[in-house]
Formats: sequence, C-alpha cells, structure tokens
Amino acid sequence: MIGKVTTKLQQPIVFWIAIFFLIRCIGITNPPLDVAHNWRQTTVTMVARNYLETGGHFFYPQIDVAGEKTGITGMEFPLLNYLIYLVSKVFGHAHWYGRLINLFVSSFGIYYFFLLVKKHIHEASAFPAAMLLLGSIWFAYSRKIMPDTFAMSILIWGIYHGLNYIKRGKILALLLSAIGITLGILCKLPMIFAIVPLALLWFDKVQPRNRIYSFFGVLALAVGLSFLYYFRWVPYLNEKFGFVHFFMGKSIQIGAMEILANWKDVIEKYYLDALHFTGFTAWLVGLYFLWKQRKNQLALFYTVAIATLAFMGIMLKSGTTFAIHSYYIVPFAPVMALVAGYALAQCKTQKIQNILLFIIITENVLNWQHDFRIKSAYAGFEKLEIHLDSLGASRKDLIFVNSKEVPTTLYFAHRKGWCNHNDWILAPGRIDSLANLGLKWVVVAKTAFGEPLPAQHLSILKTKPLTIPHEKWLANNRPIIQRFENDYYQIYSLGKSR
Repeated sequence: MIGKVTTKLQQPIVFWIAIFFLIRCIGITNPPLDVAHNWRQTTVTMVARNYLETGGHFFYPQIDVAGEKTGITGMEFPLLNYLIYLVSKVFGHAHWYGRLINLFVSSFGIYYFFLLVKKHIHEASAFPAAMLLLGSIWFAYSRKIMPDTFAMSILIWGIYHGLNYIKRGKILALLLSAIGITLGILCKLPMIFAIVPLALLWFDKVQPRNRIYSFFGVLALAVGLSFLYYFRWVPYLNEKFGFVHFFMGKSIQIGAMEILANWKDVIEKYYLDALHFTGFTAWLVGLYFLWKQRKNQLALFYTVAIATLAFMGIMLKSGTTFAIHSYYIVPFAPVMALVAGYALAQCKTQKIQNILLFIIITENVLNWQHDFRIKSAYAGFEKLEIHLDSLGASRKDLIFVNSKEVPTTLYFAHRKGWCNHNDWILAPGRIDSLANLGLKWVVVAKTAFGEPLPAQHLSILKTKPLTIPHEKWLANNRPIIQRFENDYYQIYSLGKSR
C-alpha cells in the first residue's frame, strides 16, 4: 500500500545511526584544519581552551582575536564550548573533543527526529526521512566543532518530549521539553524558526487545553530566556569589554536586497549543500505530493509550509551571510529530509524505496568525503605554537597574522592578538601603533588563510636586523627581524624603537 512501506531493513534505525557514527569517526582526531569552515570551528575551540586556562566562567566566553583586549565578548550561548572545557578538565586539552561531542549529540538528534516523525508527524516517512538526514549536510557538520547540528538536535529532542507531554500529560516530559527547547534555541538563535509550526497546536481540539497552555508556557520561557541572553547579555558583554564578535543579523530590508543580489548562491544552498541533486529532486517531488494530498495531510502540509516561511525570515535576517556560508542551511535540512522522506514513502514497493535511498545517500556521502581530511595547505599551521615557543615567545606575547579575518592561525599559535589583511598591517605606522599595544611577533602566512605579502615587502623583511623607512612598513624606525621560515609561514620579532 502506498505510504505504508516497511521492511526489516527499516526497523533498526539505531543500527544505521551507529554505522554512520562509525563512518564519521574516520579522522575524528584531526585538528580543526578542515577544508571548509576551520575558522568557525576554532572560534569554538579557542573559547573552550580559554575556559580551561582562565577558570571556566561560563557567561564570560573569551576569544583570541581581540588584540590587547581581554577577548571577553558576546557570542552564542557557549554550551558546546563548555562541554569541551569539562572534558578537557578530565583528560587534558585536545583539539578534537568538540568533534566527538557534537557527533554524539547529533546522532541522538537523528534518533529523536525519527521518533518525532514516526509518532507525531507521518509514520511512513520516518525511516526514509531519518536516513536522508543522516546523509544530508548533517553528515559532515555533525562531526565539526560547530553548534549547528548540536543545537538542532537538542531542540528536536525537546520538541519530541513536548508533544509527548501533550498526548500523555507526564510532567517529566514537560520538564525535558523545557530543557531541550530552551537550550536548543539558546545555543543557536536561528533554530527558533523550528518552533513556529508548533503554533498549530493552539487549534488542537482533541488534547486537553491545560496541557496546550502548559506547553505554550514552555515555549514562552524558551523564547524569553533566549531573547534575554541575546538582546541583553550579549550587548552588555560587547559594551563592557569593548569587542564585538557575534553576528546578530541585518534588517529585513537589507537582507532581502542581499538575498536577491546573490540568488544563485542562495539556491545553491538547497540543491547542492543540503541534500545535493538527487535529494533536492526528492524534496521537490515531496512538495508536489504534499500539495496534491494536502486535504488528507493538512497537519503535515501546514507544518512544512509554516516552517518554510519561518526559515525564510532567518534567510532575510542573514542576507549575504546565508548566501556564502553552507552551514546556514543546516537547521532547514530536517524539514527538507522530512519532505523528501514523504516522497519516498509514496513508493509502491520497498525495493524502489531502498534503491532511491541508496542513490541519494551515496551521492551525498561522496560529495562530503573531502571533509574527512585536513587541507594540505593548512597542515603546517598545527606546529605554529611549537615554533613560537622555540623562539622564546611568551604565551602573553601578542602576535599579528596576515590571515584576513580568519582566527585559525591565532588559535594554533596559542596566543592572542590580531589577524587582518595585508593592506591593514602595511598601513604607515600600523606596526608601531600595535607595538605600543603589546605586539611582539608578526607571522606572515605564505600558502593559506591569507595573502602572502608582496615580494618587495618580503625582501625588505628578510634583512637581519633592519630599520624600515617610513614609507615601507614602520613609521618610527623600529627594527624587525626574521626568526623562522618554512613552507607555510615566516615569523618575525619586533625590536624596540630606536
């Protein structure tokens, strides 16, 4: 019967989650030097390491790219960072703990996504939807040191328990729901779009109204605490410690203009990043069936429609940022997997459904296999801390790296300071102004992250020691000495002005 395909293969979803867990353990101990979004991962790991080195004050996260400032700044609710810190307290610091923590939490998230769809949305779609989510963009990002799949997984867990409470009335389920929904939204504010379809519960005439009211109280609590954190605490930290790091979005008008200007890149996030071509096709087919069968699937139809509209609001607030960063589609991947799973649930035979699942998942996994290795051009930066140590650089010495706005280099240097473009550091008097703030070392990235300095500047810097004329690097005759060079970077130390 159409929509009722079940097989022995589809029963042990835990088995398939475990298989995908083991596959994603390949290279799990790699440092955050991935081909994609290593910079985003190191902003998580540096906060965790600073917790370890400064006493672990949860509400005062500290990054390394604030120059001479403390680095304390407003950012996403640092639950993942703090879990990494707690593990580090027991086992000592390592770059990769966040990978494993995220993988564990995201794997549980897939399981509860399966239960959520099976028990509360559309039973026949549960297995294909969960399998498609396993092979989606979640395949790669659930092993990255980033809070996206981590936060969405916690939120899915919370929603599942909330719906259980409405049906069964158990207070424990309501408590678990409050914890999950609150932490999920706190860890990643855009996840708030996923609770918007829950507004449909207000029109439920079957379940007891007191349960509906209690659950809406949980939603109000989650939203209220999240807004309090992001719109009160984050600005307070930014102002008090003088450094802004966290992206809080743009106006809807500006975001809409940027989305339209970058529409090709925006569409790519759906057909390439989220589920790739075959999965995207299944999503389109699922939308067709949902529209065609909407009279019989009103709850599912409106759930998907409202979730999609709510996510468009997130897109508009993000603007260009959505267009250029693939991980911004991560929260919407479960919705796309649900719709694509609904399409596969229409298959008349289990054989056809399994073949289609195999094709879609295989394409997705193959397209993310590059994320299981570190980029060769980045590999040498893992030893930057060792080389600075060998030159006598103190942990408290401030450094500059010409890696644009990418903080990865500072993380692996295990020092605080600045990272910026060549034009910024080459501005007349810049080095002296930074030296007055405590700059002691300059690292010139040669092969990755940034932009090697022009040849004329490199030739000037190689003189030992050297007084730089005003029109070149330094404004006040401050000597700069090359101390180290390999295939990846050069290290220079600054002397005192003469």
